[in-house]
Amino acid sequence: MEIQTQDYHTCYDPATATVSFVGSLRLSGLGVYPPIAQLLGEVPDSEPAKITLNLQQLEFLNSSGINMLSKFIIEQRKKALVQMAAQSSQRIAWEGKSLKNLQRLMPGLQLELV
Repeated sequence: MEIQTQDYHTCYDPATATVSFVGSLRLSGLGVYPPIAQLLGEVPDSEPAKITLNLQQLEFLNSSGINMLSKFIIEQRKKALVQMAAQSSQRIAWEGKSLKNLQRLMPGLQLELV
């Protein structure tokens, strides 16, 4: 599964159960995030033991994008069927604070600083 535009690239690797985000997600409002939310929603269907969100190359994520990720995290927490991890980069400022907030939504979320 893959979504690619001029500004961002999102893809799912079923071999590693990793969703990678690259570029800048500055989409205007939650109404334009459904393709990405759908991609995320299909990941648990293959019943992986652990889902990894690789955000190391995501330069920017606006509040609507953070909201979309938060909803995905909350849904996975409710189901309690899969472990979750988020990989982030030290060089990207927004990731530290925002990913800590995601961890508050799902205390078992593993934060991997790369």
